[in-house]
This record gives sequence, structure tokens and C-alpha cells, in this order.
Amino acid sequence: MSKHVLMVVTNANEMKEGHATGLWLSEFGEAYVEFKEAGYTITVASPNGGEAPIDARSLEGEVPEAIQATAPLLKDTIDLKTITDFSSFDAIFLPGGHGTMFDLPHSDALNHALRTLFEANKTVAAVCHGPAGLVNATLSDGTPLVNGKTIATFTDEEERATGLDVYMPFMLETRLRELGANIVLADNFTENVQVDGNLVTGQNPQSTVAVAKAVIGTLN
Repeated sequence: MSKHVLMVVTNANEMKEGHATGLWLSEFGEAYVEFKEAGYTITVASPNGGEAPIDARSLEGEVPEAIQATAPLLKDTIDLKTITDFSSFDAIFLPGGHGTMFDLPHSDALNHALRTLFEANKTVAAVCHGPAGLVNATLSDGTPLVNGKTIATFTDEEERATGLDVYMPFMLETRLRELGANIVLADNFTENVQVDGNLVTGQNPQSTVAVAKAVIGTLN
């Protein structure tokens, strides 16, 4: 039977001071391609539905055709608030892009989805800034979902290297540490994937394919 993955993407198109942002296309596209090749059914949702803006910087340079071909899937995403039954999903995947920092932490629907799936022992996965979606996710007893978990995330050092740290509402690595996460760091912009039970996380765009393969590994 085909596995079903829920991919939740950002709707945010600007950072502080009006700087444009959005989803990092490769983090969506590379994972989408991996899940499709595995024969999975994929549902693409966002906190408010509709368009998920693509960060223009993620379109610079050589973007493989297979990744470009996933962009139209972001034009009209499902409103996550309209999904009331998560029993059909085997995994949830949060790709990054700086936009995630501005809307995913504040989505009650996302927090509900993460709690429901995680406590049902389904796979919860996030890459780069995708773990921003985990910062307000709690278990039924109120414990932060990431508390005591070994994870990877976009690092404070990487954020400073982008020069965008001053436009962020918080530093992601620091916030996750405050919530009790054990964060494993790799060199800036090198592949780093951590699997802790049914929680799969990756540090940066360079980790997306490996995160997707790890998700597939947990589901198979």
C-alpha cells in the first residue's frame, strides 16, 4: 500500500523590514522527487492554503529541471486548517526557507498535526529552517516535542553567514536548544541528518535528499 506524506510549506513572503523571502525550492522539490520515486502519495498544504511563495534566491544558478517542475505544485496548496483527519498520513515533512520562521511557529493547525502524527508514531521530518515549525509544537502533556530529542537544524553560525540573522524573529538553533533539544552541528552548509526515533531532521539545503531518504527508510 502506498505511503502518504503531508508536506507543509510556508505562506510567508517577507522577513523583517520587508525583505522578500519564502520557501527554498530545492528543499521542497528534492524531497518531493524522492517521495514520488518511492511511489508515495503526497499532499501539499500550508498554514493558510493558496500560494506558497518561492524565495527568488533559491532559483539562482543551475536549478535542475526536475526541481523546477515541482514549482507549480506551490501555486495552490491546501489550507492545513481544513484537514481534520490525519490517520491517512504516514509522515509529515517541513521544508525550509526563511519564510517558515514567520508563520510555521504560529500555526495552531500545524502544531495539532505534528502532535497527532508524532504521538501516533508517524514520521515527523524537517530540514534547514523547517524545524521552525517545531518550536511551538508540544505533546499532549505540554512537553515541547523537541525536548530531549537529538536533532539537526539550520545553525546560528549558518544564519550569520547568510547575513540574514538581523531580519529573523529569533535564532532557530538557540530557540530549539532552549526547548531542550540536543542539536548536533556539522560544518556550515554540509550534509547533516539526525534520526531520533520517528523524528528526522536535517541542517541545511545540502541535507534535503538525505533527510528524504531517511524518511523513506523509516516508512519502509
